[in-house]
Amino acid sequence: MNLDDLDRYKQIDPQNMVGHIDGLPDQLASAWELGLKQPLPEIKDIRSVVISGVGGSAIGADLLAAYVQPACPIPVFVHRDYNLPGFASGSETLVICSSHSGNTEETLSGYELALKRGCQLLSISRGGKLGDLSAKNKTPFWKFEHDGQPRAAVGFSFGLLLALFVRLGLIEDQAGSLASTVASMKKAQTSLTPDIPTAKNPAKRYAGQLMGRLVIIMASGYLAPVARRWKGQINEIAKAAAQFELLPEADHNTLQGLMSPENTLNAHSMPLFLRAPSDHPRNRLRSDLTRKVFMLEGLNTDYVDARGDSPLAHMWTSVLFGDYMAYYLASAYGVDPTPIPALESFNKSLSEAV
Repeated sequence: MNLDDLDRYKQIDPQNMVGHIDGLPDQLASAWELGLKQPLPEIKDIRSVVISGVGGSAIGADLLAAYVQPACPIPVFVHRDYNLPGFASGSETLVICSSHSGNTEETLSGYELALKRGCQLLSISRGGKLGDLSAKNKTPFWKFEHDGQPRAAVGFSFGLLLALFVRLGLIEDQAGSLASTVASMKKAQTSLTPDIPTAKNPAKRYAGQLMGRLVIIMASGYLAPVARRWKGQINEIAKAAAQFELLPEADHNTLQGLMSPENTLNAHSMPLFLRAPSDHPRNRLRSDLTRKVFMLEGLNTDYVDARGDSPLAHMWTSVLFGDYMAYYLASAYGVDPTPIPALESFNKSLSEAV
């Protein structure tokens, strides 16, 4: 395993997943600018927002919901399923349907039900059936261009939503925070890209530690959806097992589950604790104490600190770090980071079963 062999990356990454990761800061900035220019008919008197999406399209919504939660005056609910929650009914609910392809069946079912229930609607996609339905029913549709996997479009799924929430008056202007965040991401990249040797590249070093282990990502607050993102990226990019746990909830159940079966975790697992200056002080204490409990049970653990000077920067520098780490883990396992054959096979079986 030589993570400094640049020729190896060319061999296992013919579709250039690393190029998408390298371009994430600019994608986020571009999505923000695009969201400020998209047509937006009058949307008013909303008392709740439901964002319907799954997979790579939903993670941007998770990040958005966590980011706006302290300031947004109305609840924001991310719906990862068919249909919609019962409260999503009438013009006081804004339903945002987010689908990279525009053909995600769960999201399409949400669109149809929102239309039937008289909710205000806005859709975000590259096109597909969602674009067709939006045109047919004359509901707002924000289109973006992206050539790649949905998970590589997280900058679009977040940046467009961020701009929308600003334009709706639900949060204050984010131009300054966004610019600072992009700058922090680019600064972080100076030690994360493939050309940086392992000795100076923390993402490569962490990937080496994760080889052959079940990765458990733990986080709280703004970084809670980042933990979910890391889990998904390890699954899809590295084709490896991972799970995520959230604090403080894990301290009310997960810790007690370390006893049995014996030797289930220890050397075969690696809990990683994501930390940021924006963490609630009690959650930072919980993180440190929880890590100590894991270590006393014989588990190897580590922590990863977010960079930047704002909650938005903490989230996005951590997202970027996790993407690179998953990419290097894929290289260590010798797998192509782009294809997702197990998911495509499942979806094929699902479509044939209809």
